[in-house]
Amino acid sequence: MREPDLAIHEEDCAPRRVLELFSSKWTSMVLHALHALHAGCCRTGELQRSIPGISKKMLTQTLREMERDGLLSRRVFDVVPPRVEYSLTALGREFIEPIEMLYNWGRTHADALDRLGQRPRSRRRRSSATAGHQ
Repeated sequence: MREPDLAIHEEDCAPRRVLELFSSKWTSMVLHALHALHAGCCRTGELQRSIPGISKKMLTQTLREMERDGLLSRRVFDVVPPRVEYSLTALGREFIEPIEMLYNWGRTHADALDRLGQRPRSRRRRSSATAGHQ
């Protein structure tokens, strides 16, 4: 029998860091929206419209964190009114594959997710409606 790798349970191990990165549902949703809906680049308003339920404040906070972490780059255009675009960085594009795998698994196994617990019907309907846009 193989000995368990205890290093995977250390506080700063890679699996914990990746789970911490995605502990906010908005991070993966922003990555997915930028990749799947906006070809890797878009303005803040477009991004907010493509992620139902996210407030402007939460989107701004998430974008700042993602920029700080190196997942996004922010480009400010010198125009009036101000124009800002967010783009996936090379590191951000590396995270697309596991994110898309999770989204595809979720679509395929929606019934299993529904069995996890009772979810409000309106939330389930909204999730199904947005899944068609992805």
